[in-house]
Amino acid sequence: MKQRGVTLMELLVVVSIVGILAGIALPTYRKYLIRTQRSEAKIALLQLQTAQEKYYLQNNSYTDDVATASPTGLGLPNTTETGKYDITVELEADEDGTEAQAFTATASPHDGGGQEDDKDCGSFMIDERGTRSNSGTGTSQVCWK
Repeated sequence: MKQRGVTLMELLVVVSIVGILAGIALPTYRKYLIRTQRSEAKIALLQLQTAQEKYYLQNNSYTDDVATASPTGLGLPNTTETGKYDITVELEADEDGTEAQAFTATASPHDGGGQEDDKDCGSFMIDERGTRSNSGTGTSQVCWK
């Protein structure tokens, strides 16, 4: 009578192959996730820029109050949709220091959100003129694409 089954050697070969494939696939998948989640930061900053322009038309200055509703703030969340990035605004006053005539909005990776591993793009920034930049090692053209 012939027995059927898997030998220990065959099982070890299959486990080794699966381990090698997982070792290659997981880092690639992680990089893919980081790249796709960058869109959250870009969308949030573009929405903030639009809200700032509307606020400027009504108040003749920009605001750094992201979360408070109108008339004193923009009424937007301080984080992106899934919490991967924190949104902040820094104002620059005009020459006499009275009105906020320029701003820089920043989407910084949230601690523990996974995006802090994004060394290529890091934080995303946009200003009142629509100038886009980032703090990582990658170029703005690549990161904002």
